[in-house]
Amino acid sequence: MHTTVGIIGGGPSGLLLARLLHQAGIDSVVLESRDRAYVERRQRAGILEQATVDALRAAGAGARLDAEGLPHDGIELRHDGRATRIDFPALTGGRRVWVYAQTEVVKDLVALQLAEGGPLHFEAEVTAVEGADTDRPLVRYTHEGRERILTCDYVVGCDGYHGVTRNAVPETERRTFERTYPYSWLGILAEAPPVYDELIYAHSERGFALASMRSPSVSRLYLQVPNGTDPADWPDERVWDELDARLSLTGDPGWRLTRGTVTQKAVLPMRSSVTEPMRHGRVFLAGDAAHIVPPTGAKGLNLAAADVIVLARAFAHHAKTGSTELLDAYSDTCLRRVWRAEHFSYFMTTTLHADPAQSPFDTRLQQSQLDRIAGSPHAAAELAENYTGLPLDS
Repeated sequence: MHTTVGIIGGGPSGLLLARLLHQAGIDSVVLESRDRAYVERRQRAGILEQATVDALRAAGAGARLDAEGLPHDGIELRHDGRATRIDFPALTGGRRVWVYAQTEVVKDLVALQLAEGGPLHFEAEVTAVEGADTDRPLVRYTHEGRERILTCDYVVGCDGYHGVTRNAVPETERRTFERTYPYSWLGILAEAPPVYDELIYAHSERGFALASMRSPSVSRLYLQVPNGTDPADWPDERVWDELDARLSLTGDPGWRLTRGTVTQKAVLPMRSSVTEPMRHGRVFLAGDAAHIVPPTGAKGLNLAAADVIVLARAFAHHAKTGSTELLDAYSDTCLRRVWRAEHFSYFMTTTLHADPAQSPFDTRLQQSQLDRIAGSPHAAAELAENYTGLPLDS
């Protein structure tokens, strides 16, 4: 079997790329190692930037997002028992974000691909990508008990950090920059109404806390915990009590979260990673295959979407003009945005979390930075612009 673009990975980035290519009249094949049920219930991101929402709408995947997604015009920062709201539209010229879970984005894109797009093969395990330096790279994979080969004009790896595609870039030609943080997140999903109609990011000497949501009746909540934490050591009541303590406000001592049934509980390590370049020959890396950010800045899914939007435009330009100019510029174009998002995610993470090794001096610096954001429209605007997402052409 042959296709113009072989896409490895049927997560949101791979599926969005396939959809954008379909709209441009470019054929593709998507190979996903997991089954459909697993892919559609895989819990990941929940915040969509303005540009990501615009792209999903343009791709024909915006109907349910517009009907069920929750538009947010800001976030609340809490520190020292005080609350500061960051007004996104007022600080960014009208941009906002949406709460719409990655699981729902995937469901929408899977349905479109199966109804209108090219082949989407679940339980297709890729074992190798070969010939990146040739004009016809090939993908070896197993599907329905048989070993198969897909030849392509181009291959795009949307298969994550541990995926096969990264290995198609020779070790001598790639460089990975990484940072591991000395703490993790304990996350819960609970059948409880959100405490607030926007996200709350809380700095506390007890550690960071985040109050988020998936719907008007489902809350998504996180606590900073030590690396290596076992979720079993955190029974539900302990989690709720700690969330109450870290999110509390001085002027409202009776403030409490609405508690409900905890349906999921897991520990999420925190790390940053960037692999350069994001292209070798006719193989391109996108999303987690090229970069990982800590979730504090809500950048992971949005960076992946930006990658494939840039790449789809480059493929469309090549198909129309024969020029490889935009394809050749793909890695440099994306890395400028990637490093900006990495820095913002680092800033949010290190400003809001309590490093186990930090001194009282370090804590005072964090508090000073948060005071600056609370008191300066310029500092608040910098946060708002990065959080809602910089324009794709920046």
